Amino acid sequence: MYGLLRAADLSFAYGTAPVLRDISLEVSRGAFVGVLGPNGCGKSTLLKLMAGVVPPQGGTLLFDGEPVSRIPRRRLARRVAIVPQETHPAFDYSVLEMVLMGRHPHLGAFAFEGPADVAAAHDALAATGTAHLATRSYMTLSGGEKQRVIIASALAQAPDLLLLDEPTASLDLGHQLGLAALLRDLNASRAVTLVLATHDLNLAASVCSRLVLLREGRVLAQGPTTEVLTPANVQALYDVDADVTFHPGAGHLMVTPLRRHGAQA
Repeated sequence: MYGLLRAADLSFAYGTAPVLRDISLEVSRGAFVGVLGPNGCGKSTLLKLMAGVVPPQGGTLLFDGEPVSRIPRRRLARRVAIVPQETHPAFDYSVLEMVLMGRHPHLGAFAFEGPADVAAAHDALAATGTAHLATRSYMTLSGGEKQRVIIASALAQAPDLLLLDEPTASLDLGHQLGLAALLRDLNASRAVTLVLATHDLNLAASVCSRLVLLREGRVLAQGPTTEVLTPANVQALYDVDADVTFHPGAGHLMVTPLRRHGAQA
């Protein structure tokens, strides 16, 4: 019995520069998986492979037991949605128009959105707390509002798997906490399977049930968050000495960086 997504010995390179090597992992249906690692370790590329944006150059990648490379693009887009680091629309769309773009994989050639598509868009807006912004210009929104709208657009696709690439990178602390709460709710109440690529160890600790640690294109460690997020693994991943403790107020592990590994205290 396959998980929702399974990779075995996956590899990918840009030209002659290898980015991912021998990646094996499984994402179970309903899981919330965090992908952590330093800049250039292959996190964004791994999400692109999972979404079918680029094909793997080695190994196998299965979605519901079927090779991703054999799934027609439109059919895959109905089941897998990706939220990129940044979204820059070519025109000044309204928020509702941005969210309706998520319905395109469900439309036939030259078809227009119908009442069911509009209803799905409004439902996605409500789920992300952005229903009141429906008539606003997307370009006038704050960074946190834009991120929620892009997640709403992805939800409008009605995906089984939602991939998020550094969703809190440009957000202030309040919006980071708000987004974390939103993602937890989507995973718990809507049973959306999520894969989150992030640098934020504490965000991952607060929302992810499992972690995959990447360094130099290889899996350094993977497993339940409470087992993988350790001082030794943080040191191996980032060359940083850190204190990892359970915070009773937050209800999850907290990572406190102490110093660059090997530096004088």
